[in-house]
Amino acid sequence: MTDTAIRPYRVEVPQAALDDLADRLRRTNWPGELPGVGGAYGMATDRVRELATYWLEKFDWRAVEARLNVHPQFFTGIDGEEVHFLHVRSSRPDATPLVLTHGWPGSVVEYLDVIAPLTEPADPDAPAFHLVIPSLPGFGFSGPTRSAGWNRYRTARAWATLMARLGYDRYGAVGNDAGSMISPELGRLDPDHVLGVHVTQLFSFPSGDPAEFQGLSAADQAALGHLQWFVENKFSFNQVQSQQPQTLAFALADSPVGLLAWNGQLLDESLDPDFVLANVAIYWFTGTAASAMRFYWEDAHATEQPAGPTTVPTAVAMFPGDFQSIRRFATGTTPTSSAGTPSRPGPSGGGTSPATTPRTRRPTCWSATSGSSSPAATDRRRVRRRAEAARRRPVSPRPAPPGPSAGWRSSPCPPPRRPGPGRGSCRHRAP
Repeated sequence: MTDTAIRPYRVEVPQAALDDLADRLRRTNWPGELPGVGGAYGMATDRVRELATYWLEKFDWRAVEARLNVHPQFFTGIDGEEVHFLHVRSSRPDATPLVLTHGWPGSVVEYLDVIAPLTEPADPDAPAFHLVIPSLPGFGFSGPTRSAGWNRYRTARAWATLMARLGYDRYGAVGNDAGSMISPELGRLDPDHVLGVHVTQLFSFPSGDPAEFQGLSAADQAALGHLQWFVENKFSFNQVQSQQPQTLAFALADSPVGLLAWNGQLLDESLDPDFVLANVAIYWFTGTAASAMRFYWEDAHATEQPAGPTTVPTAVAMFPGDFQSIRRFATGTTPTSSAGTPSRPGPSGGGTSPATTPRTRRPTCWSATSGSSSPAATDRRRVRRRAEAARRRPVSPRPAPPGPSAGWRSSPCPPPRRPGPGRGSCRHRAP
């Protein structure tokens, strides 16, 4: 039985673990690669070698520890597991509590750079927040899970327990990547306490009904094409981790370069190498490659599938290079307005975030005031089938009627701070 007390924690990786990592990096057995193919077959050797060399010669893990340890960190037991979290309170009496949830292959490092501007904003008129930033069960400092069933639903219940244990009666839920699945479920599960949900993706997809494609805008058609490209070129991680994560775990637990290549496939080359390696190193030092991948298996095999709309206000801010959510599929109604659009075309792919988006790009933002469908009702096993259905039913776009539809607010988001909430789950460049 786990200890439900709130216990302080500091990150302190033993020097022996750092020495072992360096030794393994030096003794890497590199795979062969065809000449001139680049990343056609997956992660290119040149890219992985570059990161591995940086990891061995320049990356400063102790600096990462110092960045983490400057913030209050804790452990508590929830539902049989130990949960690690940062808890940073604002000095402002009007601050709103927020729980911020990361994804894979990210960690709590995604949110480090926004702690100060969110808790102590320079502008006294800007909102301030008390921040709770947990490591997902089975991810990073929470350590490997010891029981099965840790999917989005069980995690949402754990977060509701955590926020109540911390004394927060009303709070907001923010998420990126896996956090974009967990946070809406938290709103559905705990609507009397969740003020609202803000995510970087709403993972909702067409069912295949031809009527769903009538009158889609050019932007929505492009989003469907983006999804199709992603499924055909970048979806292997989801397939493996949803079907046989333990098989792959043997390689990732034994080889830091193997872990770097697998996790790094969803971290774009434009990202800072220190950020990439901080996330990869956390999985390595905590031995959570296997348990983190199991989240995908547990979610794909979940029998719990809540139906019906959530009543908690839900908003999404989409960034260039990210999964492009489509309001019609997220709400079950045809939207008639659009919000701020990216200032210039961005790379295609899935799972990026404000922190990985340069300042020159603006997010597309929209929010449902009520009755929005939860992405939790979407089974990830249907993604490939639905993307194929979308590709086979192209529809010439027609202009949407003017004015917002009922239940929608539409407003341009301000330029994202860099880094912003949810840093770095993944970015992909389409050909």
